[in-house]
Amino acid sequence: MLKYKKIRSGDLMLIEINNQKVEVVITKKKGNKNTYLRVKEDLKLYVTTSYLISDRKIKNIIEENMESIIRMYEKQSYKQELKKDFYYLGKKYDLIKTNATNVVIGEEKIFVPVDFDQDKWLKKEAMKLFKQRLDYWYDRFDRKIPYPSLTIRKMTSRWGVCNSKLKRVTLNLELIKKDISCLDYVIVHELSHFVEMNHSDRFWKVVGLNYPNYKEIRRIMKNY
Repeated sequence: MLKYKKIRSGDLMLIEINNQKVEVVITKKKGNKNTYLRVKEDLKLYVTTSYLISDRKIKNIIEENMESIIRMYEKQSYKQELKKDFYYLGKKYDLIKTNATNVVIGEEKIFVPVDFDQDKWLKKEAMKLFKQRLDYWYDRFDRKIPYPSLTIRKMTSRWGVCNSKLKRVTLNLELIKKDISCLDYVIVHELSHFVEMNHSDRFWKVVGLNYPNYKEIRRIMKNY
């Protein structure tokens, strides 16, 4: 059973989640009318609220939203654990450094040079694979749409972005670490925005026509 408790240590407010002490960082602003709760990459709980809200009220808000905070904390913890390991196309590999100059992918291990630059290598692989999969789905798309240029970059809150005016699709570099079905779904999702620039029923119908099991992949991606 999940438990929590509030702890006060000087000016430091802590909560306890799954036997882990979690620091609460409180920011009070004059322009804020609402209170926002977020667990960030450092696994601290950030509370942004009005400067008129008392610490006692903040404690009550935290207590009332503890189930949501626990979910945010566990999801962020999972993300940080993933970053500690080497993932490529949905599979975890042990990273082994060797005197070789090339990267060799085995069943459970990936053998890399001593000066291996992980981000640089993943982006190089992504440039090739993402372009191949974009072309694959564009050729099979059931609507006539403009052929988009492709940009790849790291994004913190989106898997992909479609800019219909610039005829450009931007994909999150992190997709190179996920199963290829996730990459395919995001590509179809962004191509569908050339037909419907929203998330209406009409939009999801276009997605479904081109990628029928998109709901299953969306459920999987919510864990990332």
